[in-house]
Amino acid sequence: MTARARKFIGMLLLLAFIVVYVGIAAMIGERLPEHWAVQLAFYVIAGLGWGVPVLPLLSWMNRGR
Repeated sequence: MTARARKFIGMLLLLAFIVVYVGIAAMIGERLPEHWAVQLAFYVIAGLGWGVPVLPLLSWMNRGR
């Protein structure tokens, strides 16, 4: 597979993952208690946590020939 095709497929998968991740994070965020510390902790973790599952995809996209 060419690098261009890998990056295109990876971009589509990344967009799909982010849409699903944001939807799930929003659904969980609606159910949180109204305490500011709980909300802060959740949104910090959710805001940074999307990057970890994406690392293998980014590695695959940038793999050289």
